[in-house]
Amino acid sequence: MTQIQHRIEALRSAMKNEGIAACIIPGTDPHASEYIADYWKEREWISGFDGSAGTVAFTLEKAGLWTDSRYFLQGSEQLADTGISLMKQGLADTPELITWICSELKPGEKVGVNAQMFSVNAYTAMKNELTANGIQLVSVDLMQLVWTERPALPQHPFYIFDVKYNGKRAADKLQTLRTEMAKANSDYVVLSALDDIAWLYNIRSNDVTYNPVVIAYSVINAQQATLYIDENKLTRETKAYLASEGIETADYLFIYTQLKDIPQGKSVLIDGAKLNQSLKEALPINCLIRNQMSPVFKLKSIKNQTEVEGIRIAMIKDGVALTRFFMWLENNLASGKLTEMSISDKLYEFRKAQENLVGESFGTIAGYNAHGAIVHYRATENSDATLKPEGILLLDSGGQYLDGTTDITRTIALGEATREQKSDFTLVLKGHIALAKAIFPAGTRGSQLDILARKALWDMGLNYGHGTGHGVGHFLNVHEGPQSIRMDENPAILQAGMIISNEPGMYRTGEYGIRTENLIHVIPATTTEFGDFLEFETLTLFPIDRNLMEIMLINEEESEWIDDYHRKVFESLAPHLSMDEQIWLKQKCMPIYDLVF
Repeated sequence: MTQIQHRIEALRSAMKNEGIAACIIPGTDPHASEYIADYWKEREWISGFDGSAGTVAFTLEKAGLWTDSRYFLQGSEQLADTGISLMKQGLADTPELITWICSELKPGEKVGVNAQMFSVNAYTAMKNELTANGIQLVSVDLMQLVWTERPALPQHPFYIFDVKYNGKRAADKLQTLRTEMAKANSDYVVLSALDDIAWLYNIRSNDVTYNPVVIAYSVINAQQATLYIDENKLTRETKAYLASEGIETADYLFIYTQLKDIPQGKSVLIDGAKLNQSLKEALPINCLIRNQMSPVFKLKSIKNQTEVEGIRIAMIKDGVALTRFFMWLENNLASGKLTEMSISDKLYEFRKAQENLVGESFGTIAGYNAHGAIVHYRATENSDATLKPEGILLLDSGGQYLDGTTDITRTIALGEATREQKSDFTLVLKGHIALAKAIFPAGTRGSQLDILARKALWDMGLNYGHGTGHGVGHFLNVHEGPQSIRMDENPAILQAGMIISNEPGMYRTGEYGIRTENLIHVIPATTTEFGDFLEFETLTLFPIDRNLMEIMLINEEESEWIDDYHRKVFESLAPHLSMDEQIWLKQKCMPIYDLVF
């Protein structure tokens, strides 16, 4: 029996002891985070699956793990021999998780969940559906009973994120937040999302991998702002800083006590998509709960001038690091010693040489040939492929600079590309350009623009399963909302100041993957008698591989965009490069015309 099977056996024993017929374990934490501290990696511990998205459910006889198309191949590999079936979300023959549980259980039986791990909205929807089928939902922390040797919560002291980088004092942000609270007729707001708290108070830490956030909660009213945090994270300097900004502190878990003490009849604003159910249950019954999007979530999505200028600086640094890396890659490819893992490490070395780099913004995805078709592939010692002067490499990476957060994907040919590879690459590029060139009326949602990135692929009967664009934070989470560009409807409109990714892709399972990603900035375009219009400024600075372009598929407007973009890349990066590096970059940025003649 494998280690995972032993753990599942122990879980089912605990379920029997508690009278639980099924349990659900998500891959998140009490703060609705994407990247989580080791202490909360319950789904990974019990299943072996470590993708960023996925939920596992157990009955006393069966088990399934639900995840999306980004993780179908990874899930198949990691769940092998565990007894857990991979449930491929989005496919017609895959039942929804709760539907599956209802089909497996009898009326009157109980489903156990840890209420800390589910948002208010998710918990409510789950409870309603189970209740309609005669099944009870109960709060029970089964993993606490089974996972007895779990890691400790991080206790790293946090640091102050200087106003010269973020552009606005915490005290001023609190004033803006209180104005928004008054508009919403709310006496209190409860914050649990770590990036909301880090942004509001201008504090950063390394409590989780990749996202420079601090594990904490916060409650704000018209007079007080309280940061609930482990005492060990505070220093004399940070205590003085918080006090100077009008911020009080209390123990991390003391929030439960103070929520219960909110006076009768007060209105409390919560973001039910983020706040966990156990915190909601701590609120007095006689409070008026206003469940709506966190004002901080919206405020931080619109970058101020200081933040945008910082991101532009970060893009130059990133472009310099990438130039030096890809030069090194070309010079060493024939050695036969380069692997997916070794080039990821080398790329980080080049980024670390740049001023103000704090770390990576996510784990580098270096997918050679077939591995590139695994959308969120991560090389391991067992899968680590050796690169050869042939095939295609997909490299998705990013850096966390004090100046800003970067995220870039480039797909390059390591040898002579096939006609199909060039066609696929160019169709993806056409979609990328169509979105980058878009001009759209104020009030437009991301779902209304998504077709621009897909049409060239759809015309050929091709598609990709992931979203086209995600919001990006400023020295914060590389995946940030509320904005997005994807097929799924999202009511958040695109507003000037938002940063978002532009990353269409195309994947042929077992062969290769293609993705071209730049970050784009929403800016004003024009005002006419029909209203205000917006457009995108492309921020990322690194050439797109001309060796993979099928020139016959590129029209004049697209070739002009490519040439203009490459001209901008060279002019922005050249002053920071040596003569040899400039010569290399100049060749990569040559006009499209030169590929034909």
